[in-house]
Amino acid sequence: MSGVRAGRYTVISEAPFVVFLIGMRVNRLLKPGKWLPVARAMPRMLKELHADASTGFLGATGFTYWRGGGLMQYWRSFEDLENYARAKGGTHVSAWAEFTRNVGDDGTVGIWHETYPVDPGSYECIYGNMPPFGLGGAMPVVPAKGAYANARERMRARGAVSAE
Repeated sequence: MSGVRAGRYTVISEAPFVVFLIGMRVNRLLKPGKWLPVARAMPRMLKELHADASTGFLGATGFTYWRGGGLMQYWRSFEDLENYARAKGGTHVSAWAEFTRNVGDDGTVGIWHETYPVDPGSYECIYGNMPPFGLGGAMPVVPAKGAYANARERMRARGAVSAE
């Protein structure tokens, strides 16, 4: 139970942020020479991001699924995310060039991402008896009590739903 926060917690952010989902899918399992380098690229990027707070990267949580894996990433802004993706000499630019050179459009490995800008007050979250996870691992948490006790109250407190 190391790192588990007992009780219920939520995140309250007065600033906008970005949720960035990114992942890969192995389409040809018997071609590890193609998909293994893709899988190994993300830990290098995460190391780079964790080492430099000025990137605007707030945190990430990984997940796996049949034939692939991904990350839920949290960023201060879309501009920060885009600046990291395009940074000359950065790990992402070299990883993308390697992917284009070694995989390109041959179909052995699928890659995907989805980007969601989030305005203050337009989200709600709850973590019960959890270690830091998801948005609650990327931003400070507060106890989910009073105005933050349930989903409707959390959304109402943020001005996202009416008092019905």
